[in-house]
Amino acid sequence: MDKIRIIGGRPLEGRIEISGAKNAALPLMAASLLTSETLTLSNLPHLADITMLAKLLTKLGVKISMNGASPAGGNAGRVLSLTAGEIASTVAPYDLVRKMRASILVLGPLLAREHEATVSLPGGCAIGTRPVDLHLRALEALGAEIDICDGYIHARAPGGLIGAEVRFPTVTVGGTKNTLMAACLATGETTLSNVAQEPEVSDLANCLVAMGAEIEGIGSDTLRVRGVPALHGTSYEVLPDRIEAGTYAMAAAITGGDVELVGANPGLLASVNDKLGDANIGVTTTPDGLRVSRRNVPIGGVDVTTQPYPGFPTDLQAQMMAVMCVASGASMITETIFENRFMHVPELIRMGASISVQGGTAMVRGVERLRGAPVMATDLRASVSLVLAGLAAEGETIINRVYHLDRGYERLEEKLSACGAEIERIT
Repeated sequence: MDKIRIIGGRPLEGRIEISGAKNAALPLMAASLLTSETLTLSNLPHLADITMLAKLLTKLGVKISMNGASPAGGNAGRVLSLTAGEIASTVAPYDLVRKMRASILVLGPLLAREHEATVSLPGGCAIGTRPVDLHLRALEALGAEIDICDGYIHARAPGGLIGAEVRFPTVTVGGTKNTLMAACLATGETTLSNVAQEPEVSDLANCLVAMGAEIEGIGSDTLRVRGVPALHGTSYEVLPDRIEAGTYAMAAAITGGDVELVGANPGLLASVNDKLGDANIGVTTTPDGLRVSRRNVPIGGVDVTTQPYPGFPTDLQAQMMAVMCVASGASMITETIFENRFMHVPELIRMGASISVQGGTAMVRGVERLRGAPVMATDLRASVSLVLAGLAAEGETIINRVYHLDRGYERLEEKLSACGAEIERIT
């Protein structure tokens, strides 16, 4: 099993190209099931989760071809063409779905197009239960008959889905995406309220519109969808990954470096940039993206509470905690999205951090420096927080179980080493 070895203490300097967003690319790939024509997606990151969903879609009958890098070059990423001319199977099996939670996103498109779907209950990172009941209730409101048996979701809509008013009791990103895709082929009009407003949801909606869907209210908390008989193919570019951009911004901050994030969209990181500014980190917009720098200025402690977009993202909570571990003074980090997302805390403490946890709140008291140590990754974002800590630590850090990193960060070691980090993968 691979490990990552880091010798800390080097400020990062240079440019890092931001890849396409994994959390946008996955639902866009699932949307290929909604049409018999070809959906071509560019700026796709090369990640384990992308590969896993491609395997599942192939199992369902989608023909996939990779056209290599985009002719635009730069950070335009890979190009995939997906054609679901005929659906070969409506069953998403356990052996594929268990490895990645986003596999549940095939449920809505299969049900909308084929009027039936059998999907295994999903797996993924162990950061809480993250139940799919909100997905299922919304699809039932559209007329689906749903049973759960032997670990599988069995969904049927013999006469097709019917438009309805759906209000999510709590904000759900995955539930919004699944129901939005299903509603595009439903008969009549669907109103989805209290929907997630994450940029990745809007990216999916914009792609669906390019495929012929009729959607109003994109970017707001209410989406109105007029169902159409069929969607058509299109070409669409995945938006840049705001979580990757935020992660590398914090890497520059924790090392006292100066890094330009090429392709980053500052508008998608407003809440993060505000907190970094409060912590004495310089964040400025450039013609190519975003520049983050900290020169001979101590990091200031700031309090952070995770919230649905446009609030501070839960997917950057672990990284921000790593930065606060070496801040001047104390900071309080409160997690409101997932109930089990402090699994990185014991590993940071192994590196000399001073952190105490009470329920969903962590009190972080900054220390002068962290110390390198052998640590273990527990989930995707926790694993990259250990990378950040290792970059700032004195001595050697060995991170075990880095397969989590490969799910969400493309060429991480290469990007960091190009900016001066002493980091390598040990196979």
